[in-house]
Amino acid sequence: MTLLKEAARLLARGCFFAFGRWEVVGKEGVPPRGRLLVVANHQANADPPVLLAALPRLPWFLAKEGLFINAPVAAVLRALGGHPLAEGGPDARALRWALRKLREDEVLVVFPEGTRNPGSMRRAQNGVAYLALRSQATILPVGITGTERIPGFWRVAFPFCHIKVNIGQPFSLPVMEGKLDDALLDSFTEFIMGRVAALLPPQYRGVYATIPSQPLPPSGRPS
Repeated sequence: MTLLKEAARLLARGCFFAFGRWEVVGKEGVPPRGRLLVVANHQANADPPVLLAALPRLPWFLAKEGLFINAPVAAVLRALGGHPLAEGGPDARALRWALRKLREDEVLVVFPEGTRNPGSMRRAQNGVAYLALRSQATILPVGITGTERIPGFWRVAFPFCHIKVNIGQPFSLPVMEGKLDDALLDSFTEFIMGRVAALLPPQYRGVYATIPSQPLPPSGRPS
């Protein structure tokens, strides 16, 4: 599986360099080891291969269940590090898989908006905060622009556009004991997505146009 992911990464990088304007900012700040939860905005189906090419460590992905349309496609997606995530509500099996990967000190990519939102962020699901708090993984916010101009998987190899991956500073959430209720998870999710939105041009921020200006306080409650 690792060899296939490495080959896919090299192919994606080659295509992006040859047929698009490819820009990655902040790659030097990616932690070289340890559990890492990569949180990004989601504009197009091209986002996973873009992050596979941009990140210096090989990632795993949570991908919506609808992409696993048949056995051959599902086999390829799994070989490239994907795991199906049910749409429309919590998916306990996917959460267990994600927590296991993080506890193995792997890199996991999530798109908390849950669906593609070209050009403007929408409200994220709070599962991202649950994963971060339960795993105590380092969070790496990433802002992606340009992939909204890639209409489908067939165009990923020939993007013919400017793609920018803006990698932010890693951070962690405080340890929280006891029950993680929805109000707490929603608050932390807003904080995390504000960090992602800050990496995007203002017109891309959507519902996160008002960005938190204060760091996470030690009390464990986002300001």
